[in-house]
Amino acid sequence: PYFRRAESRAEGGDAYRGGEGPLKTRYGTLDNPLYRAFIEAAREAGYSETSDINGFRQEGFGRMDMTVHRGIRWSAARAYLHPAMERPNVSVRMKALATRIRFEGRRAVGVSYLRGGVEETVAARREVILAGGAINTPQLLQLSGIGPAEELRGHELEIVHHLPGVGANLQDHLEFYFQVASKEPITLFSSTGVLAKALIGLRWLLRKDGLGATNHFESCGFIRSRAGIRFPDIQYHFLPLAVSYDGKSLATEHGFQAHVGPMRSKSRGWVRLASADPRAKPRLFFNYMSHPDDWTEMRACVRLTREIFAQPAFDRYRGREIQPGAQVTSDAAIDAFIRAKVESAFHPSCTCKMGASDDPMAVVDPQTRVIGVEGLRVVDASIMPSITTGNLNAPTIMIGEKAADHILGREPLPASNAPVYVASDWETEQR
Repeated sequence: PYFRRAESRAEGGDAYRGGEGPLKTRYGTLDNPLYRAFIEAAREAGYSETSDINGFRQEGFGRMDMTVHRGIRWSAARAYLHPAMERPNVSVRMKALATRIRFEGRRAVGVSYLRGGVEETVAARREVILAGGAINTPQLLQLSGIGPAEELRGHELEIVHHLPGVGANLQDHLEFYFQVASKEPITLFSSTGVLAKALIGLRWLLRKDGLGATNHFESCGFIRSRAGIRFPDIQYHFLPLAVSYDGKSLATEHGFQAHVGPMRSKSRGWVRLASADPRAKPRLFFNYMSHPDDWTEMRACVRLTREIFAQPAFDRYRGREIQPGAQVTSDAAIDAFIRAKVESAFHPSCTCKMGASDDPMAVVDPQTRVIGVEGLRVVDASIMPSITTGNLNAPTIMIGEKAADHILGREPLPASNAPVYVASDWETEQR
């Protein structure tokens, strides 16, 4: 129900989707025929097409939601922060670095921060609420004396409460690009020139539509990597351009790609202090691909994607396989490709996990309160016990929505109990 409360979907609300929330979402226009070809190819490969990947059937291929409204990225800041800043009881400090939480005994009473080289402290009347994310939240907790006692002693920090789970359980999504050259000049490569980009920008300025008003990921998919898995564990999003996120590999020809990766990695990392100086960046160890199951799932991603792109729906468009490359077929070759090309989807999470009182690694309780102290909550992606099967934006906003009810002492929304599709033959069939 909290997803529904957060969302205002352009296509309208229903039992699964919100229609009146602050966060604006919509579908893309699918103007480029390659978006539709991707969905059709998946159908030809034996997967289902779903009318709403965030509705009843969350397995299969279909249109991808985007947080865009009237041509503008509709961020959590636009949805929540900007309206709240109109209130007299909201004050935002820019260019400020939180340095530690102030305690009296085990009760959080304020937050100190650096601004312009000067440390200031703001007092809390009721509670301190951390929303620093999966990297900064555990760092600030540790700087404030909450975390693994041995680690804190190593930095000569005063221990407020020994909580070994702070900074542990770090999780992320990894993905790679499966790229194919296009025989037809219909990809976004035509729009990468200086003049084309200027025209796109001008159209956006005048009309707030066109290629400047989309994130270009307009079709997607969620599938199971093998039989015996109840819910999807692989995510796809499709782009009608062959390029890399970081700009290291610029588009040089017409092509298209699927971004694909396992959603439930079993590898676990950590966030620890490098120094007691709050200005020092923390130490991060993601421990990627340290579990053998992660390699099995990555190999499945390569082989299943190759099968989809080989379907008749792509016959008129499909050129050579740019990467991994048609010769990359063995486990060893695929593993080498993964080592060279896999990258983060930038979804760090789970470093202050929510858990039961008898879980020694739990950091917050089901009401988002930090265990063992008073007046302190964490409300961000760090409290997820395990990473979600999909991007973190909407789930993190949902966490904020539900935490708001806990903070204000309101009765939580009743469970919707809306059913979700599960393949009847999931125990024996992959699709």
